[in-house]
Amino acid sequence: MATLVDFRAEKPNWCPGCGDFTVLAALQKAAVNIGLEPEEMVTVSGIGCSGKLSQYMGSYGFHSLHGRSLPVATAVKLANRDLTVVAAGGDGDGYGIGMGHFVHAMRRNIDITYLVMDNHIYGLTTGQTSPTSDKGTKTKTAPEGSVEEPVHPLQMALMAGCGFVAQGYSGNLKQLTELIEKGMKHRGFSLINIYSPCVTFNKVNTYDFYKANLVNVDEDASYDKTDRFGAIHKIEEHEELVTGVLYHNPEKQAYDEVLRGYPEQAITKNDLKISRDQWDKIASQFK
Repeated sequence: MATLVDFRAEKPNWCPGCGDFTVLAALQKAAVNIGLEPEEMVTVSGIGCSGKLSQYMGSYGFHSLHGRSLPVATAVKLANRDLTVVAAGGDGDGYGIGMGHFVHAMRRNIDITYLVMDNHIYGLTTGQTSPTSDKGTKTKTAPEGSVEEPVHPLQMALMAGCGFVAQGYSGNLKQLTELIEKGMKHRGFSLINIYSPCVTFNKVNTYDFYKANLVNVDEDASYDKTDRFGAIHKIEEHEELVTGVLYHNPEKQAYDEVLRGYPEQAITKNDLKISRDQWDKIASQFK
């Protein structure tokens, strides 16, 4: 049985105090708690500080292009449904250039877990306004304060029909581990947006800020996680400063369950030998 040591690869070189350390630790703990072996899991990441996650995670990994972690993760999952596939990125990677892939992966309900390390800033490129930066945020690209309405990923996910929507926080390792476990066990697309403070370039959305303002719905016994519109109301009521499982619909079928002709056995386990005539016919289309 795998241990935490088995899921550790290179030593991370993020800035001391970066929230991404906790995300990595939570993912490793979740994998062990579920009982996965490293070879049973694939971590796909995009570009940015969060993109190093696939390099630091001791599973199979793929460091993809900017905003392209979801299509790569989709291909991996459809090629081998036996694998547990996790896609990871930041708010700039996922909600900027990767936004189109985000929406379509949700509506297709691909069976992958998407971790978005949301620090409200572009960290790797030293502090520019990101898609989730609050109005008025002063950065290198908005010295007078951002005038743009930020992206609202939780509401977007709910309206796109995502069957598992949760939000975590790097200051709460226990809850974040539990959220990732639940997301990985969910059959279908799981979004876990994670407030992961950038201690170097964002001096507003800090650990102290989140500690003082976050509301944990997992501690509210009266909260109905099956009520999609109730989830939207709760998110808006607290201006998105909520953590926990916000919505869960376990009845929605995953993409591979409804795709006609999709083989039960992984492509990698099938005999893919083709004749010379078949190969020549395929190759001729690319001349």
